Amino acid sequence: MPFRESDRLKALPPYLFVDIDRRRRAAIAAGKDVINFGVGDPDQPTHAFIIDRMARAIRDPALHRYPFDQGSPAFRRQVAAFFQRRYGVDLDPDREILTLIGSKEGIGHLPLAIVNPGQTVLIPDPGYPVYRAGTIFAGGTPWTMRLCERNGWLPDLAAIPSDVARQAVLMFLNYPNNPTGATASRHFYARAVAFAREHDLIIAQDAAYNELYLTDQRPPSILEIPGAKDVAIEFHSLSKTFNMTGWRLGFAAGHPGVLAALGRVKSNLDSGAFTAIQEAGGAAYAGSDRPEIEHMRALYRARSEVLCEGLRAAGFRVTPPQATFYIWAGVPHGHDSMQVAHKLLEEAFIVCIPGIGFGEAGEGYVRFALTVDVDRTREAMQRLRGLTW
Repeated sequence: MPFRESDRLKALPPYLFVDIDRRRRAAIAAGKDVINFGVGDPDQPTHAFIIDRMARAIRDPALHRYPFDQGSPAFRRQVAAFFQRRYGVDLDPDREILTLIGSKEGIGHLPLAIVNPGQTVLIPDPGYPVYRAGTIFAGGTPWTMRLCERNGWLPDLAAIPSDVARQAVLMFLNYPNNPTGATASRHFYARAVAFAREHDLIIAQDAAYNELYLTDQRPPSILEIPGAKDVAIEFHSLSKTFNMTGWRLGFAAGHPGVLAALGRVKSNLDSGAFTAIQEAGGAAYAGSDRPEIEHMRALYRARSEVLCEGLRAAGFRVTPPQATFYIWAGVPHGHDSMQVAHKLLEEAFIVCIPGIGFGEAGEGYVRFALTVDVDRTREAMQRLRGLTW
């Protein structure tokens, strides 16, 4: 009997990153010196104080058994202390914090917990592809909130048709934003919370980049808004802040009923994050104000300056990001995002991500990750100057 993939997989949009990665691997196999700004994976190691805590924890036999479904009580207490210290928000570690195996799995599983087949989910475009994929897997109907540069890459909530808003049960937000680097203010979050109350829906705010701010303005949490915990949860990740992408640890905080529902999905699909990793994660949040974290921000600022200057000189439209470690660049006139990504790879051996991979509204842009050191970034910009458009 021939194999047939499920209709769920067939419903997913094309994953354009696969094509770019195939071309990257072919260039490397041909002996080319490829400079990779594609993947959002920090090039620096996990901070030593976190590794030291993990080294001690992993030798403790008591931590080798199944973890708590909700997450280690010690880790959740450290998260609660971090939220109070950083945002002035009180969280009940037992009801308002849920440990995740990285925020990606929590985001992907959330629609299974609160979305019924046919119900509408509001999704930003451009945006992280998992919002749409998770919705499709749950049988939900994605409705695109088109983001644009002139609106600061924020959704225009007033432009959402009233019938769509009435049918929606979930809205994804993501600030600081991947791929654009934009941030949201407390004023915007207050409007979003009011919108959620009016239309009886849940907000899922993806705050994976909240600590990677590149200006003096530290991004707020949506949970700072009075009453937000009645309508919202917020996802956080240790991946980018602490250079822990491979460790797979994150958490969700906020509405206790939504977290309990997400926890029920997870208890049927996974057994929780390894407790020793949660011990290390607790040390990370206890040390979130350490100089190592500010050093990483300074590193990304320096790389951003070099990359932005070089891209402008090559004919790209660039606004320095307020946060994240991405540069979202408008492509030279007369080209689309796939053409530019292919040209950079084939003629300059530079990898970037075409904006169309983040949704239709990403057309006309490409994304560069600040995961290449300054010297190699300068070399890449030198290669760019040799291209003709």
